[in-house]
Amino acid sequence: GTSCSLDGMLLADYPGPKAQIHYRGAAQPEWFCDTIEMFNIYLNPEQARGVAAIYVQDMGKADWEQPVGNWIDARSAFYVFGSKRLGSMGPTAASFATEADANAFIGENGGKLVRFDEVQADMVVLDGGALHDQSM
Repeated sequence: GTSCSLDGMLLADYPGPKAQIHYRGAAQPEWFCDTIEMFNIYLNPEQARGVAAIYVQDMGKADWEQPVGNWIDARSAFYVFGSKRLGSMGPTAASFATEADANAFIGENGGKLVRFDEVQADMVVLDGGALHDQSM
């Protein structure tokens, strides 16, 4: 029954890695149905709340279609951007506890390995590309 803090989508209804941010002084974490959403909020320059912890799912252990549990520290995780696997909102950043699992995923699904502190705001835009469509 857990829903996404941004759009109300039920996390259990969608594939791919999920995320949670725990803020200092807040009793409950904010949940995200996709790692891209989590990064978008975390990297937002207007984000002023103190972050106590961030967790993502280890997709080296979790089932992609129905991920449950397998939470790891987001700051120490390895991420794969640009793979052919989709999350709840389309392209996602697959999260892994080990570099070996991330590289194995890249071998099967493509993508590029990125560490938490290498993720930039322009890599996690939530507009779906609509704002950049110049075809009209």
